[in-house]
Amino acid sequence: MPVLPYASRIAALASRRSFRKWSSGAVKLQEREFYRIVKKARNTEFGRDHDFQKITDYKSFTERVPVRKYEDFKPYINRIIKGERDVLWPGIPLYMALTSGTTSGAKYIPITRDSLPNHLNSARNALLMYILKTGNSGFVDGKYIFLSATPRLDESGPIPTGRLSGIAHRNVPKFLNSRRLPSYKTNCIPQWEEKLAKIIEETVNEDMTLISGIPPWVLMYFEKLLEYTGKKNILEVFPRFSLLVHGGVNFQPYEQKLAQLIGGEIDTLETFPASEGFYAFQDMFPSKGLLLIPDSGIFFEFIPAERFGEDPPPRIPLSEVETDVNYVLIINSNAGLWGYNIGDTVKFVSVDPYRLVVTGRISQFTSAFGEHVIEEEADYAIDKAAEKTGAVVTEFTLAPLVDNPDGLPRHQWFVEFEEPPRDMGDFAGTLDRLLQEKNSYYSHLVNGRIIDKAEVLSVPKDTFNRYMKSAGKLGGQNKVPHLSNNRKIAEWILSNM
Repeated sequence: MPVLPYASRIAALASRRSFRKWSSGAVKLQEREFYRIVKKARNTEFGRDHDFQKITDYKSFTERVPVRKYEDFKPYINRIIKGERDVLWPGIPLYMALTSGTTSGAKYIPITRDSLPNHLNSARNALLMYILKTGNSGFVDGKYIFLSATPRLDESGPIPTGRLSGIAHRNVPKFLNSRRLPSYKTNCIPQWEEKLAKIIEETVNEDMTLISGIPPWVLMYFEKLLEYTGKKNILEVFPRFSLLVHGGVNFQPYEQKLAQLIGGEIDTLETFPASEGFYAFQDMFPSKGLLLIPDSGIFFEFIPAERFGEDPPPRIPLSEVETDVNYVLIINSNAGLWGYNIGDTVKFVSVDPYRLVVTGRISQFTSAFGEHVIEEEADYAIDKAAEKTGAVVTEFTLAPLVDNPDGLPRHQWFVEFEEPPRDMGDFAGTLDRLLQEKNSYYSHLVNGRIIDKAEVLSVPKDTFNRYMKSAGKLGGQNKVPHLSNNRKIAEWILSNM
């Protein structure tokens, strides 16, 4: 066996004891993280403002530290950017990760000396867990591609600032750099379509064994690669490609199309990373749910999504979560984020061990008529409707049509098909029925004739790529919003079809 695959198997076996603790002792590990991070932050500005010295347990913590969104942290963040020390966490962050906010524009997330290992080690551990459970280590001997934003950092201020991918790029072990693609120069190209063309040139003749990225942009890479080569599928281009690592959005709506492009069976590994932290990854193959990482500098809290609007909302630690309840995920971390609402909603599919699925964004739902459809429900309905009607869906978005000149208000689904359904009316009817099965509020509205059944509009190929380009969000880690309560995207699509 070659050296790297053999060494990776040894490393995976050495990590087995830690992985077992995550399954058997997650609650105790979370308690340890809670006391550790609170104690270390006592003498920070935030710690003094919130009386950390008097925090003795979780209850006293929740009494002093409210749930906050990014905008509420901006006064602290702005001081850190200027170079002030001991604001949210002792010292000065190593980096500030730049990410996009829905209401605040650019967001700057501290990456501290203590929090950086969470990002790096969790990515490594996800791969080690995969090797441990599957025995497949051959991929480490090939080339890897990570479709990401630019790795270039802005070093004009006191703290280097840039995308998390750029920060990670600086901290990848040197022995991996010779196997990692695309090149630094190509990764720095700001225009996504130009960058993608160069990525294809650099990778087309390489022995690619691992490909990683968010599903919509992996899909685009595959499509352009097949156009460039004239090959029938990706395995004809990369015969040793064996592992697709993905995260960031629900994989389900993209799974069928990606499988078609790949042209054969390969393994997939799902992860749950963000600029604020790396939270969970897949630990069984196959498996529903991602194993929560309980000992990586993050203390997790959970708010039942249906009670998120209460003032204050009820918060619980990991020990009190239940399966099949939709929770808003709140984090407290050694990056200095306290009671921080990351915006994601999750649902536990198991509490022994603690495995969860990401169900969507608390800010991304459709409830123009009181139905409160969440992303998990929409993804399920469109995926199953495609399966039942022989369609392959590339992308979609849902918008309410409140003022319908033809009758009752209704949902409008704008769907880009790789392969249209055999019968569009059957697809729309199946989609609506499946959503009714998932969401009783929506079912009551439809059956009570408050709203009409869903309308599905097929849109031309590349519609969503053109929309994202028009919004300046093509490529990187940007995602098409699947749900909204307004018609901004819908009107753009109707005007540009």
